[in-house]
Amino acid sequence: MGISLDGLASGLDTTALIASLMQVEAIPQTQLKNKSYEIQSMVSALQGLNSKVAALASQATAAAKPGALELYSASTSSDKVAVSTTAAAKAGSIDFTVTKLAQTQVTVSEPLAAWPYTAMTVTSGGTSVVISPLTSSLDDVVAAVNKAGAGVTASKIAVGGGDYRLQFSATKSGAAGGFMISDPGTAFSQAKTAQDAEIELWADLDIPQVIKSSTNAFADLLPGVSVTVKEVSAVPVTLSVARDDAQITKLASDLVAGLNGVFSLVSSRSAVSNAGGSATTAGVFSGDSAVRDLNQKILSAASLPVGTPPRSPSEIGISITKTGTMEFDQTKFSAALASDPAGTAAKVQEIATRIAAAATSASDKYEGTLTKKITGQESEVRDLANHISDWDTRLESRKATLQRTYSGLEVALSNMKAQQSWLTSQLAGLSGSQSA
Repeated sequence: MGISLDGLASGLDTTALIASLMQVEAIPQTQLKNKSYEIQSMVSALQGLNSKVAALASQATAAAKPGALELYSASTSSDKVAVSTTAAAKAGSIDFTVTKLAQTQVTVSEPLAAWPYTAMTVTSGGTSVVISPLTSSLDDVVAAVNKAGAGVTASKIAVGGGDYRLQFSATKSGAAGGFMISDPGTAFSQAKTAQDAEIELWADLDIPQVIKSSTNAFADLLPGVSVTVKEVSAVPVTLSVARDDAQITKLASDLVAGLNGVFSLVSSRSAVSNAGGSATTAGVFSGDSAVRDLNQKILSAASLPVGTPPRSPSEIGISITKTGTMEFDQTKFSAALASDPAGTAAKVQEIATRIAAAATSASDKYEGTLTKKITGQESEVRDLANHISDWDTRLESRKATLQRTYSGLEVALSNMKAQQSWLTSQLAGLSGSQSA
């Protein structure tokens, strides 16, 4: 630790004096720090904007894909039939009757205390597997069956009196999972037969069409539509597939909401505020030409005419407001969709295609204009950090120089005071000798 010489000879507060001088010396570094902070604030704001624009690009790209607005929902007349759709679903309707549910075969042995210790043969799917337990222990039999990969699993069931039954269950449901067990020393009973689920179409025909499934699920009964049956039905079940206007409307509404998310962020970050005094504060995006250009391109993509001949998007409920945002009129959109579903979907997809192009051009992780701007400013922040670090070294050197200078001054003044005291004492001695 250095020795403080504050006021030793001069009476000056040299520590405070040096600190004041260093504040002046550090002004260029402070300016660099302020500039770095401003750029970092801009980078952070740009990254937030870039994330929103990238999300909008993904959303618009998905909406612009062929068939993206060909959305259908399916329903059935019975709560005992579940239905699901894929993107391949199309409008249609069909009636069917559920005549059988799928079953998994279950076979049980007679009551036993121990296995007769013979070789058991399991035949499933045209393949026979011979299983030889290590001992007559029923646990060994269960383990041997479960390891054999014969298409069955075994479990031990207590039935009282120290006896057990072994239950054998197929690993596959439906007729394809059926199996046979033969063992000369044991009798078997079938508790449940292997059975496919069946539905019957066009029951009024002389030869109705029967469709089978090893499970209770029937895939692509209609294109892109699968059903799962839960109960045998005597009354025909009607399966209906229709255009899902609610999903289509939501897709268009969400696209407009995504646009407004970008516009709202740009607006809030560009606003000029007055805290009540004469000073005003401008948002970080205020006056930034790149952000303003991006905002205008996306707005134009959403609001320019669509279709042939070109018509305003407002005709399908998508319009620009006085404040420079977009508005979605659900009632108007629903009416347009009802009167011209194909045309309305095509217009939405044209808008989505333009938005996707504008948003991707800005947010692409390699070539996006926002991405490049962020990268450039991050590079500038790194350069400023290096300059600030250089100033740390320079200021430390300057402070050490000032400390040496003022320390030397105090020492010199102290020596001069000592000489003054000595001379004063000598002069006083001379005056005393002359008086004597």
